[in-house]
Amino acid sequence: MIIRIDRKWKKPTYTISNVFINGTRFGDGESYCNALEDADRGLTSDMTVDKIRKKKVYGKTAIPSGEYLITMTYSPKYKRVMPLVKDVKGFEGIRLHSLNKPEDSLGCIGFGKNDKVGWISNSRYWTGLIESKIKTALGRGEIVKLVIER
Repeated sequence: MIIRIDRKWKKPTYTISNVFINGTRFGDGESYCNALEDADRGLTSDMTVDKIRKKKVYGKTAIPSGEYLITMTYSPKYKRVMPLVKDVKGFEGIRLHSLNKPEDSLGCIGFGKNDKVGWISNSRYWTGLIESKIKTALGRGEIVKLVIER
């Protein structure tokens, strides 16, 4: 399974993206899902860790564009099993979780409906749908990959 985040609207404090699963825009038949991240500072996964750390602003920077594997692991912070983005250079503990505003992110990625500037709504609903798809794919033995495009 491939979850693709196409970063479309890059603002000084946040980034809004369109979300695709296996090549199709992700929606529920009534609306489409967006992703919310911190500011895109031009980081890419082929940069060195030192270069990433020089550009990164802690808690206010989206992870580097590139490809990552996703697994389900227990989060001590959220006290439940949830998606973890593995091996993100210069970042630790990057999760896919519900959030509404960039201040909730700290580098993580939230899913919802971008119906207000710098904000996503119905994040628990959309994140739940994506989590369910991830669990199903992993349960079938599939690799789940996150692709973040600049």
